[in-house]
Amino acid sequence: MKTETISEYNQVIRHCKELFKKKTIDYGTAWRILRLPSITDQIFIKAQRIRSIQEKGSQKVNDPIVDEFVGIINYCLIALMQISLAKDERLELSFEELEPLYDHWVEATRGLLENKNHDYGEAWRDMRVSSMTDIILMKLYRVKQIEDNKGVTLVSEGIEANYQDMINYAVFCLIKLGYHHA
Repeated sequence: MKTETISEYNQVIRHCKELFKKKTIDYGTAWRILRLPSITDQIFIKAQRIRSIQEKGSQKVNDPIVDEFVGIINYCLIALMQISLAKDERLELSFEELEPLYDHWVEATRGLLENKNHDYGEAWRDMRVSSMTDIILMKLYRVKQIEDNKGVTLVSEGIEANYQDMINYAVFCLIKLGYHHA
């Protein structure tokens, strides 16, 4: 089963990375102007929309929720890249410059998934997409609190680990929604 999860994970990430590449070509790296709390708020908007649609059972804007989960993944990766690029003041970076950083965070996050899957026995497969959406929102509230505390935590994991958990939960949701077959 582990091999299946990694294969599905890689398929989801391949779709996300391709979209990130196309948007980087279309828009450049305009996101570099965003401070970390602004990126967190972008992720929050996407997660809140998913929850709202789940609760209402319908939607008025025709963008599918799978697109929002992809957005959560890519914005979390953007946040992690932004943290890594904190000392680099350039606003414009090429996809070729960003790709190794994108891949680094994907690999680190996939490694985290493998370790947690080992310990939890792929419990996510028995979870509801709505529950995982709630967990993503909870992680966002945690990140907001850490940001409000200027990054200081007493006993908790830091912002990076929370972004990585959100990526993994969003990937799980996409796998459960069949996106890896797209």
